[in-house]
Amino acid sequence: MLNTLITIGVILVVVIAYIGINALRLKKAVTNLTQEQFIEGYRKAQLIDVREQKEFDAGHILGARNVPSTTLRQRYKEIRPDLPVYLYCQNTGRSSRAALFLKKRGYNQIYQLQGGFRTWTGKIKSKKQN
Repeated sequence: MLNTLITIGVILVVVIAYIGINALRLKKAVTNLTQEQFIEGYRKAQLIDVREQKEFDAGHILGARNVPSTTLRQRYKEIRPDLPVYLYCQNTGRSSRAALFLKKRGYNQIYQLQGGFRTWTGKIKSKKQN
């Protein structure tokens, strides 16, 4: 019984440490911006939608380029490291992972839309359905 409690305690500590370390890594990699802050800066930056093509076609922020997170490893060189990168996805999960990936490759000016596209109330563009 005591061994089981110790094992559970150790696992709990490891999980909490892992979550904490990831939160710190993410905080260093990306700056979260409110919609107002995002609007102020994204026209002077590279606006990247990391959602899948189907999601992008259904609606995206006007001026965004689609580089799905599933293809980022092959396509990240399309994104200039000398310019700010504004990322978004539906919530923030994929854009957070994309930010960490880009940070590891030397990108330093990385920003993401707080709350993701689901909270966006600005202008959007969508492909017309046939």
